[in-house]
Amino acid sequence: MKYKGSSSKQHPKNVKVLTAELALGQIPILKEPRLINDWVLWLEQRPQEKGRTSAFIRPWGRSDLSPQELTPSPINLRTRVHEYGGSPVATALKDGQMIMTWIDDSDGCLWLQVLSFPEHLKTHEQKLRVKHPPICLSSTGDGLLADGLIDLHNNRWIGVMEKHDKDFLVSFDLSKEHQKEHVLYSCEDFAGYPALSPDGDQLVWVEWQHPAMPWESSQLWWAQLGKSGELVHKGVLAGSRSKDHHLCSVFQPFWLPNGQLVVAEDSGGWWNLMITGPHISLDNSQEWRHPWPMKAETAMPQWVYGMSTASSAANQILSANCKGGTWRLNLLHPEGLISDVEQPFDDLAYVQSELDHAVVIASNPSQCTGLLEIDLKDGNWMHTPSSQLPIDKDQISIAEPFWFEGYRGEQTHAWYYPPSHGQLGPAPLLVKSHSGPTAMTRRGLNLEVQFWTSRGWGVVDVNYGGSTGFGRQYMERIKYSWGEVDVFDCAAAAKALIDAGKANEKLIAIEGGSAGGFSTLACLCFTDVFRVGACRYAVSDLTSMTTDTHRFEAGYLDYLVGPWSEKHHLYERRSPLMNASRITCPVIFFQGLKDKVVLPEQTEAMAAALRKNNVPVEVHTFPEEGHGFRDKQVKVKVLEDSEKFFRKHLCI
Repeated sequence: MKYKGSSSKQHPKNVKVLTAELALGQIPILKEPRLINDWVLWLEQRPQEKGRTSAFIRPWGRSDLSPQELTPSPINLRTRVHEYGGSPVATALKDGQMIMTWIDDSDGCLWLQVLSFPEHLKTHEQKLRVKHPPICLSSTGDGLLADGLIDLHNNRWIGVMEKHDKDFLVSFDLSKEHQKEHVLYSCEDFAGYPALSPDGDQLVWVEWQHPAMPWESSQLWWAQLGKSGELVHKGVLAGSRSKDHHLCSVFQPFWLPNGQLVVAEDSGGWWNLMITGPHISLDNSQEWRHPWPMKAETAMPQWVYGMSTASSAANQILSANCKGGTWRLNLLHPEGLISDVEQPFDDLAYVQSELDHAVVIASNPSQCTGLLEIDLKDGNWMHTPSSQLPIDKDQISIAEPFWFEGYRGEQTHAWYYPPSHGQLGPAPLLVKSHSGPTAMTRRGLNLEVQFWTSRGWGVVDVNYGGSTGFGRQYMERIKYSWGEVDVFDCAAAAKALIDAGKANEKLIAIEGGSAGGFSTLACLCFTDVFRVGACRYAVSDLTSMTTDTHRFEAGYLDYLVGPWSEKHHLYERRSPLMNASRITCPVIFFQGLKDKVVLPEQTEAMAAALRKNNVPVEVHTFPEEGHGFRDKQVKVKVLEDSEKFFRKHLCI
């Protein structure tokens, strides 16, 4: 292990600190695993390759075998629908061969390749064999593609196309090159999560309309497929529209082998699974059953495609559920019984299962994110981390649940990480404000946090009001109150730790990106708790966001602040740019010049306003980065420069 030394002035003797290079520069991000014919396939986003994402495969349960890369450089698996993208790969098994499609970020096109599986798995060099070079199914420049599936019955790819400020369900024939899309259905606004029934004669998907976001209000749509694959008898099975009296959202529909349909919805205040079928019809009111009610979330906000929290497992359902900020795995039995899947990980995502096999992306406070493979029949499991742990286990600061009195006296959650060397007395404190703002901070090992705790800092990662994972009522605390609830809660968390003697009131920093960057700047404007701040691609001007941001979030501020026509005074009152004179402490900014969500002009204007008031400011821009940094060198620089900036201005 490589560690960067430090002076005794900053750290006790013999305490090793984690470098930014090891914290952020080496570990890939794992995404979207799936099981195919006793093999496991997954995606890796690699910071050392400028954030390029590739697909890998190996036999299920065989971590001793080297994975095979299916999409070598320069292929980059990435979609751009709704800017945040997700779900670039689709697979299907036919005649012992794997059909694989992907969307390449270099051209935005849909590509196809057919691979055959080896007959035996007796050596360490077993690989899938390529049947023919990849072929391009789509034409360039015809729209943005994502979130597809392979319809073997009709020999086609079905997915979402974003074109002319609208979403469409489209298809491409798997046997033709450079096609124009075939439009199956024109959506009113947004769509995603298409799922084909086992018999291939029914399709479901999720839709939502401006100004709602999908976790506020969305509908489950259903259609029967005609003889030629056309969508007939379309209609809504569940969910709500934004104008309905009682709002609810739906998440990730999927089918069971017997033709029953399962989806998560939150009409009861929590995202729980419900089930219907196997006979589905729009002629009568569809009967839904709720066999597994619980005060836990079986879903998450749909910022990107490809997320999965539940999956069919033989005659049961494997489900990840979040309660109190931590995740657990359950098996849901048809008669309503819920049983735990015993395993030591409580940060879970991308649940996939097939018969008795399961794969999940999993971590916990002391282990890196990795592939968790579970034999559901005998309970055995295996965890393959994405990288070796770059820090001694006894130096890891373990996240502690921290509840405090937040906005309007509401109990509010955070994760507190004490300094890893256990120093006595109040320590410097970094408050982290997550992005979203509808998201949640999780408990899995976060090496960026360990970077700070290894240097003697305490870190509090705040699930301020508006965060998901704690029920709809908790999430709706931020409705019309963005810039108030989040600000109060971040400041209250810091004050509670100061009062508890864990934080030094003269050494309080705050950082955040995107919406978290807005909360950071608003905290510096409207509270007197913080002494320095760091912002990544931060929202600073709410007024400009009403006209300058991208289509997906164009109506989000109606929920977070209120309709512009009625509440424009609140946009000005809460915008950090309009209140820059209130900020007196140093701020460092990081901005991608290809950002389409928060335009670089926002950061330039905010920095200029602070300089005008003689506030110490640094601005770092990155020509090839967008909204969310991917390149290893950029991520390392951001962390290192933030730490230097904090030390300089806090004099530590």
